[in-house]
Amino acid sequence: MADRTAERQPPQQPPRAREARREATVREAKAMAHPLRLRILRLCLHQELTNKQLAERLNRDPGTVLYHVRQLTDAGLLEQGAVRTGESGALEKPYRSTGLSWWLSNPRPEQPLAPIEAFHEELSKAGPDSVRTHARFALHLSADDIAAIDRRICGIIDEYLQTDDQRRDQPLHGGIFVLHRLADQPPH
Repeated sequence: MADRTAERQPPQQPPRAREARREATVREAKAMAHPLRLRILRLCLHQELTNKQLAERLNRDPGTVLYHVRQLTDAGLLEQGAVRTGESGALEKPYRSTGLSWWLSNPRPEQPLAPIEAFHEELSKAGPDSVRTHARFALHLSADDIAAIDRRICGIIDEYLQTDDQRRDQPLHGGIFVLHRLADQPPH
């Protein structure tokens, strides 16, 4: 764990604090429609990483990763940091998340399972000992109930997000909140 903490660098600017979410543009929605892109965003949220570093961490071909990095950059979800000199003396171009993706609402995502696939890959890599808490439930909910739960849970996460810089000495945790209609239930 010490080596991961040493690698973690605070982003040049904190994640964007906003009062309200907004609907994602078509370009932003498409950029967030791929699990690999979501993993890149998460990896670059708390540290700047080069394309090579991302490819190594994601166990993917650098060319494939660069394609996805460019999609995220074009959508304004990822930005290039200051060029730096790497260990071998070569110039490196690190990338960091702009933090914008958290504040985007996309009620009808192009690929609704992309965040779940990205989370599954991250959790699988972290291993079963990484799980700190979970809650599994089944509830009867109206559309208004669903909107209220989403608003309340995101509000709680937003509170922690806006003060996250005060806890940078603590371990980094990830999570996901997913609410879905059960398969054996008819749509309303």
